[in-house]
Amino acid sequence: MEEVLTIRMHTKVTKGGRNLSFGALVAVGDGRGRVGLGYGKAAGVPMAIEKANKKAQQAMIQVPLIGDTVCHEQQGRHKSSLVIIKPAAPGTGVKAGATVRAILQVVGVRNVLTKSLGRNNPINLAQAAMDALKNMRTIREVERLRGITIQIMHPQWEAWRKQTAGAGAPVAEQVVADSAAPAAPAAGEAVK
Repeated sequence: MEEVLTIRMHTKVTKGGRNLSFGALVAVGDGRGRVGLGYGKAAGVPMAIEKANKKAQQAMIQVPLIGDTVCHEQQGRHKSSLVIIKPAAPGTGVKAGATVRAILQVVGVRNVLTKSLGRNNPINLAQAAMDALKNMRTIREVERLRGITIQIMHPQWEAWRKQTAGAGAPVAEQVVADSAAPAAPAAGEAVK
């Protein structure tokens, strides 16, 4: 899935006149928890979108989801823009502005609450939303890092747990488990 977030016109004034070019901000995702953001600049709009699309595919990240919403509340910041993303119950929909909505839809989120604070520049908002999504962690990852068992209060937890009980761990958690760093040595063990 590809979503063009904004197209900008750039003008460079030179001795011989003005050089016109276009910049495109594109979000790319698979609708199942992967998303990337790219900015491309070229002489024409189609070439700029193509460049941005290529950069976005190279910068894809995995976002952990529970059902069709995010795992937990998270804030993302880029320059003077702040985006807050919160999980929501089924039927809520994507409550977000145009830029953040497009990013969340290509991720595959169908129910979420968001709030943007500070500047509403589309590029900064998109980067802030990506920062929030990058910092999302699965429940298993937090349990492993903190060494405790977590009781979760999530609007879609029970339905998601029943749905994935027979299928094993969901894709987002399998990716995190595969890429997890080796465990720290136990107390009293020598570190090599």
